[in-house]
Amino acid sequence: MKVKKKLFAAALLALCLPVCAQQKLEMNLWPQGAPNSNGDAADTAKVWVYLPKKEEATGRAVIICPGGGYQHLAMAHEGHDWAPFFNNMGIAAIVLKYRMPRGEAEVPVSDAEEAVRLVRRNASAWNIKAGDVGIMGSSAGGHLASTVATKATGDALPDFQILFYPVITMMPDITHKGSHDNLLGDEPKKKAEREYSSDMQVSRVTPRAFIALSDDDHSVLPANGVNYYVELYRHDVPASLHVYPSGGHGWGNRDSFKYHKQMQLELEAWLRSF
Repeated sequence: MKVKKKLFAAALLALCLPVCAQQKLEMNLWPQGAPNSNGDAADTAKVWVYLPKKEEATGRAVIICPGGGYQHLAMAHEGHDWAPFFNNMGIAAIVLKYRMPRGEAEVPVSDAEEAVRLVRRNASAWNIKAGDVGIMGSSAGGHLASTVATKATGDALPDFQILFYPVITMMPDITHKGSHDNLLGDEPKKKAEREYSSDMQVSRVTPRAFIALSDDDHSVLPANGVNYYVELYRHDVPASLHVYPSGGHGWGNRDSFKYHKQMQLELEAWLRSF
């Protein structure tokens, strides 16, 4: 019996080692107080840092922005659930809980930009290359990621972007109304709508992109991601667009998505291409 117990304990330890060897950190994004305000002092920004095993680290990092229409955050399947996928590739995963805008667009944007800066400030300690930090987002989180990718400068500008079924435009004809209203308010000026339409902000220095969405997405029209791809192509920015026949909206990293394995393989191949 003692031998069996020892064998069981050894097997359990062997299973635990890959997980235990990975490091998870949790911290407030703005320990000294956040800039901008949405009027809710209790709404604070945080990050969870998932580091791969040191000997497997490639030096690459991805900051993950979950979606939720700029009203709430789908922290599990569009956030934390992605960490093992990236860590298994030797990539650090940083999950961002950004503040809701409540009509103040600069609130979540400042959080996402600071998350990029935070990773670069800690690059040495976290075995990350400061020049290999990307940003990823789903739905409204995709809008946030693309906003940072097209508008940020200096240390806040990411090196690549990954977008899943993203909200891209704030123009009323094809935007996601909930994200639009929560980000800019009920009656924003046309100038603000153009400023936060990422397809209108693409330039030749916009970082390369991976875009994935479903053809039957009736929540965020596929034209958002497709138009963004067209603008990237037009500005000679390397980009990869993947449109799946079905799946609707919000599949994140769920196994229930019919094209889950295909999507992961395509994302992995893209990440290994540069």
